[in-house]
Amino acid sequence: MAVTIAVIGAGSAVFSLNLVRDLCLTPTLAGSTIRLMDIDEARLDAITRLCARYAAEIGTTLRLEKTTNRREALAGADFVINTALAAGHHRLREGWDAARRLGYRIGGSLHIMHDEAFWINFYQLRLFESLAEDMLALCPDAYLLLVANPVLAGITHLGRRYPALKAVGLCHGYAGVYHLTDALGLDRAAISYQIPGVNHFVWLTHFYHHGQNAFPLLDRWIEAESDRYFAQCDPSDPVGPAAVDLYRRFGVFPIGDTATPGGGSWPAWYHTGPETEAAWKEDPEGWWRVYFEDVAGRVEEIRRIAADDTQRVSDHFPPHKSDEVMIRMVEAIACDIPTVLIGNVPNRRGYVPGVPADIAVEIPLLCSARGIEGIETGGLPPVITAWMLRDRIAPVTLELDAYTARQRDALIQLALTDPYTRSVEQAQTLVSDILALHPDMAAHYR
Repeated sequence: MAVTIAVIGAGSAVFSLNLVRDLCLTPTLAGSTIRLMDIDEARLDAITRLCARYAAEIGTTLRLEKTTNRREALAGADFVINTALAAGHHRLREGWDAARRLGYRIGGSLHIMHDEAFWINFYQLRLFESLAEDMLALCPDAYLLLVANPVLAGITHLGRRYPALKAVGLCHGYAGVYHLTDALGLDRAAISYQIPGVNHFVWLTHFYHHGQNAFPLLDRWIEAESDRYFAQCDPSDPVGPAAVDLYRRFGVFPIGDTATPGGGSWPAWYHTGPETEAAWKEDPEGWWRVYFEDVAGRVEEIRRIAADDTQRVSDHFPPHKSDEVMIRMVEAIACDIPTVLIGNVPNRRGYVPGVPADIAVEIPLLCSARGIEGIETGGLPPVITAWMLRDRIAPVTLELDAYTARQRDALIQLALTDPYTRSVEQAQTLVSDILALHPDMAAHYR
């Protein structure tokens, strides 16, 4: 079934190419229209040319459109995928530099020394609001697939402010279960699992291999094989010493970005200093350095291939589906192919016990022509729920309250939740320094 998909922030070249690749490899969606929208015209031109060449090489019927006008992209769309980063990495790192001077560290700092820093989230929340309002005016029946961070704060905020909007948050962090599966030498196709929580804080509570409880296999691997794995794995590995220690402490395994730099490297006790990090084979600073270098390298590769029509795009990006779930969700809904996928929706029906009803939770979703239906989970152990409420939900609640009330003092309360804040004066100075870098934000927070 042909549909119209608007991609907001399409200049995120690697992501957009993966999206088009998945669409090209989904025959049920042949003939669909994909509208690539970005305010950076040069990047938009490059990714449009690249995607068109890829579709031609694969032999897929796909209609590609490009525009720098968001409303033009949204008009009549069936699905909207938002990948846009409104502030940019330079603003993120500029704020990190200011925070470092005050004693903040990467590692357990979820709203300051992380890519969901409160000054970045400010720009993202404004973008999410304006996009939601345009969608309700131009394509009110469309589904919003939010993949741009912050997913937890974003879906929570949109659910509260725009209840008529059909929004779901998507993150590929759930696929970390396959990293664990591979480490154990198990067949990915033979496992089933449950990973409830909130975005960037999800835990493997049920784990089966060929229908049998796989936790004993994990326990045996830890005792017999984990030291050999730790010796060769990269720092901050999602199945590294810190992750295994958390499993031993809590009886459930942290998945994806829960305890890695991509999710803020929770908890802070593995990151109190260089010696502690070395003991746990953690290096979030190095992880982010490599990440930024990798992003820059991939963007440059995209530009180089796009400028050289003699190269086959499919030679560089082989025709294999990615781990992303966007096109799988589009197919499930548009073609009525009931599929269970992992996503983020408000906890209105108590899908994760212990989480407030208006907070977004990450759970299995049944997607079909009926829409997106949450599936109730067994929740998390009480101790994990307590940590989740303290370190993930409470700060997001404070952040959204500050944003909605436009109160600077509430931002200081948010800064006080950070594990590296030692005084009210430190938090006040941080907020003042950040607002001095962002006049729009300073005007918002009275």
